[in-house]
Amino acid sequence: MSHEAPVLLFTHCLRAYLTYKTLYPAEVCGIINESDTVKRLRIAVHPDFIFKAGQWVDFFIPGVETVGGFSMCSNPGLLQREGVIELAVKYTKHPPAHWVHTVCTVGSSVAMRVGGEFFFDPSPSDPSVDLLLVAGGVGINPLYSVLLHTTDLLRLNQASGGRDCNIGSAHLCYSAKNTQELLFKGSIIEACREFPDKLSCDFHVTQQSTDVDPHLQPFIKRGRIAAEELRAHVDPQRTMCYLCGPPPMIEAISKTLMDLGLPKDRILFEKWW
Repeated sequence: MSHEAPVLLFTHCLRAYLTYKTLYPAEVCGIINESDTVKRLRIAVHPDFIFKAGQWVDFFIPGVETVGGFSMCSNPGLLQREGVIELAVKYTKHPPAHWVHTVCTVGSSVAMRVGGEFFFDPSPSDPSVDLLLVAGGVGINPLYSVLLHTTDLLRLNQASGGRDCNIGSAHLCYSAKNTQELLFKGSIIEACREFPDKLSCDFHVTQQSTDVDPHLQPFIKRGRIAAEELRAHVDPQRTMCYLCGPPPMIEAISKTLMDLGLPKDRILFEKWW
């Protein structure tokens, strides 16, 4: 190791530590209606702002006393390429979410601080893992970030002939009430088609009352995520599972995974309330 390497490593670690303690100014630069109840914000951030796929931000709004907490749905690659992050926020009466849906406009100023130990950030020396991503409702946000990051890493590996991170597979199980509430479904399917030997997904709908669009039908399963489906994607030595959704779902899926032999330390979760 060169003399410069420890200095560079220390500098990187210090920058990461300061990022997770620092409040950064930011500005909303785009608003997209992701669904009838979810708005996706594009937010231009400070050049020193960094995060890991799966993390969340404390979201500070001028004039709103309550601090929001939103998982990023974008990946670090978008930040590197465009200097923006994205948040998908569902409408509720909670003041920060209510502000996003009723007051926020392009040009609105906010401030953000990164947090969370729920992330996927493999290094080239890490052993390969197979990801099992299980999302309920807007719990898709951090897992979509992880999926996008995995897709970026697969592209890098493809370009380098496999000399970068040793990436395994990733399977997404995503449950929502109906197909309208399945966020990001189009780009999730595109990623799976780009890397069919590495990425796969199943969309579960629990209260679908209309016909499913033909292009979605191959990916749709009716009813809740079942043990049989999870079993096909659990290898106690290789699988790392990331869960995000309502607490009852997290508790039920975690128990099922442990019953299938997946060690507790290979089940990571983020609960939303």
